[in-house]
Amino acid sequence: MNPAQVAGFFIVARTGIWVDDLDKRGFLNVEIIITMPQFKYEEITKKIIGAAMKVHSVLGNGFQEVIYQRALEIEMRKAGLLFVREFNMPIYYDKEQIGERRVDFFVEGVISVEIKAREVLEKVHYSQARNYLEVYNLEVGLVLNFGAISLEFKRLENAKYNPNLTSKKSI
Repeated sequence: MNPAQVAGFFIVARTGIWVDDLDKRGFLNVEIIITMPQFKYEEITKKIIGAAMKVHSVLGNGFQEVIYQRALEIEMRKAGLLFVREFNMPIYYDKEQIGERRVDFFVEGVISVEIKAREVLEKVHYSQARNYLEVYNLEVGLVLNFGAISLEFKRLENAKYNPNLTSKKSI
């Protein structure tokens, strides 16, 4: 089986190496292969990031977050994604609801998307998004920053995700 056809693999380069051994002499064909990690919800996150790239390529940077939210809503709808914009999610402490937080987008019932429009993102922005993943018990989140010259995006994973917890999330 050709590794280039196996999911999760692709051939980086094909080359020849000169072998000068006492027993053998000549070229040895070599394929350099690396594995591509398979991420949870990869197809969904690719669609979200693709939609964000389209928005940023059209609008550029310099607008407020709400403008990018509205444009991203249009592009994600075109991409066939199911989502809720500004989805209220409860925050619990010791099994008691202590407040709510509005997620910019809750996509396909599994991914939170936080929109930023800042020239530079700071560690606190990523920490905030990670905290939301933990509080909501979500596995995957995205932070999209439209404020820089090029779109910035970061995929976050919840190391504390517990699949055994019942979820109260639905779209």
